[in-house]
Amino acid sequence: MGYPSSLEYLYGLQHFGIKLGLENTHRLLDRLDNPQRRLRIVHIAGTNGKGSTAAALEQILRSHGLRTGLDTSPHLHSFTERIRIDNQPISEAEVVNQTEAIRACVADLAPTFFEFTTAMALRIFALQAVDWVILETGLGGRLDSTNVVTPQLSIITPIALDHAAHLGETLTLIAGEKAGIIKPEVPVISARQQPEALAVLQSSVDENKTSFFLAERDFSWDMPPQRFNYKGLHASFSRIESGLAGRYQRENISLAIAAAELLLGTLDSAMTKQALAVLRWPGRLEWCGDILLDGAHNPHAAVALAEYLSEQHLADLLWVVALKSDKDAQGILGPLLPHAARVFATTLDAEDAKPADLLLQVSAEAGVVGEALASADKALQRALDVRRPGQKILVAGSLFLVAAVRSRCLALAGISA
Repeated sequence: MGYPSSLEYLYGLQHFGIKLGLENTHRLLDRLDNPQRRLRIVHIAGTNGKGSTAAALEQILRSHGLRTGLDTSPHLHSFTERIRIDNQPISEAEVVNQTEAIRACVADLAPTFFEFTTAMALRIFALQAVDWVILETGLGGRLDSTNVVTPQLSIITPIALDHAAHLGETLTLIAGEKAGIIKPEVPVISARQQPEALAVLQSSVDENKTSFFLAERDFSWDMPPQRFNYKGLHASFSRIESGLAGRYQRENISLAIAAAELLLGTLDSAMTKQALAVLRWPGRLEWCGDILLDGAHNPHAAVALAEYLSEQHLADLLWVVALKSDKDAQGILGPLLPHAARVFATTLDAEDAKPADLLLQVSAEAGVVGEALASADKALQRALDVRRPGQKILVAGSLFLVAAVRSRCLALAGISA
């Protein structure tokens, strides 16, 4: 089996769909000698900011000489990006080896793609003997495949409405699913939350008799235009430079610093600040010349992107947009359309997408004209063709959309991938 055949097998598991529940993953890991039991794990759930928080924490831990394993999803360009050792994607050969080894154990289990790849990540991290694993949930928390682990620390990023079909249609229900990663006597760090979500988290913390560290109460940050200051659990850092654009990223970075304080105790100020200065998380507020890429795949993320556009005084944008079929078109387009001069709507390859005509209808109701294009690449090309000198292009609405055009955008800007 080569790498293409391995990917064909793995992606073929997607026909089992999303199967919330832990029994299958437990059974699979039992057959693999439970690699998760040999690992120290930080488990991260939330609606937005999981990837940025995970990346920041990984960078801080690695800067302090620790060997890290990072498991996130989705990937942008290569499956190998999902599983990283010391922030380096695993090799294609490793994917082949692990797919063959795990496949031999699962004939009767019919695992989903995410169950299989979660087991793969945990097995690789154990074989590589990493010091810390940063493990991101895929969907929800309580019944997510990653919730088979008993971590040393749980992190909850901001909770918002998303994936209602699977997690529930209210913030309280969704928070209940995210709170499912909270374990007895395992400390919890949380971002700021809406009152109804915070009440759910606090109830779970109390039930599990564990400590709870809350943003703005137990650790905080300020919001000057450029560098910012962090006041933490044990120490404070001044004039932090973030490699991630957007003021909202300061909360994600502060979550990561607070987590590192709990894990390591004393942090080296210079190493921590240097790690954060070079931090990158591709596809999230990423500039490629005059083209801005951002996933912004739910209303909460769209509001955060709109705030960034306002801070940067960005308007008159040419917006290339596509949304997955289960997304709230009005909730995502509404905050961003005031910054757009024109919309180029398209669909997503290999993903169910909202019809481009529907996106144009929502745009037209807000007074923004647009046109439908057959593919992401054609939509980007159309925006490039009509833009005036200096006019900026926004690509946002789905990480799958960003992935479809990112390589071309980097090449246009003369940036190496």
